[in-house]
Amino acid sequence: MAEAFVSGTPRVPSAVPRAAESLRGLIERRSFWAVFGLLGLFAGVLLMAPTVVVLITSFTSGYSLKFPPPGYSSRWYVALWNESPELIDAFVLSLKLAAIATSASIVLAVAAALALARRREAWARVAESVLLSPLMLPALAIGLSLLMLFNLAGTGLSLWTLVIGHVAITTPYILRTTSASLLQMDGSLLESAHSLGASPLYVFRTVTLPLIARGIAAGAFIGFMYSFDNVAVSLFLSDARSEVLPIRMWHIIESNLDVRAAAVSGVLIAATLVLMVVMERVAGISRHFR
Repeated sequence: MAEAFVSGTPRVPSAVPRAAESLRGLIERRSFWAVFGLLGLFAGVLLMAPTVVVLITSFTSGYSLKFPPPGYSSRWYVALWNESPELIDAFVLSLKLAAIATSASIVLAVAAALALARRREAWARVAESVLLSPLMLPALAIGLSLLMLFNLAGTGLSLWTLVIGHVAITTPYILRTTSASLLQMDGSLLESAHSLGASPLYVFRTVTLPLIARGIAAGAFIGFMYSFDNVAVSLFLSDARSEVLPIRMWHIIESNLDVRAAAVSGVLIAATLVLMVVMERVAGISRHFR
């Protein structure tokens, strides 16, 4: 007992402050994860709620877009297949447009990535920033500026002006993922191939392309989906004969709240989920955006 006091002041065992400090740390960690967990849950609900509402509405038995629906039926999916030739034509045109734009963007983006990815000069960084600028600019501004450019050039609107606009907005996605794949590639492989006498084309075909193929595929998938769903650029650059699916859906919703638009959205959501799973299995998309 005498050792527990020094000059009349009791000594507190050292285990007590350590336990209190440990308890405070535990409370802080749990409160931190609780707050951010609730914020993440709120963000997830906020992002998923519109999709869930559209999916539920697409099975309505009513004749207009209304939530909650008065009843449930698959009639609008049947009508989408049997009674909507204009929507099917717009869907085929959107597929064609996205395929052409993505194919052209792959050629341009891969060439640009090969020329710029491993360079550290100032001009290379400026050129890369210019090529990636559509990612930072509003799509409406890009569409309007391209429309003014085509008017100044005296070219009318057509499918090909639409393709050019979509190439401009899809190329940055493929360039980004391809450049990331090139930067992760071991440069000694290229040096070894060159030292063995391989030509640049042969090195690209047998060494570089197989190593960056997944990055190209990831960017092509993102670019294809962005092109297919794009409204802003398509609104400015399409003519009366080139009405893509998003514009057609906008028109039928604007005129009479047609439930077929919800049915189309349901089909697109399901197709996108399937394609995402397939591309994750094949190309590992998530690895290129970490």
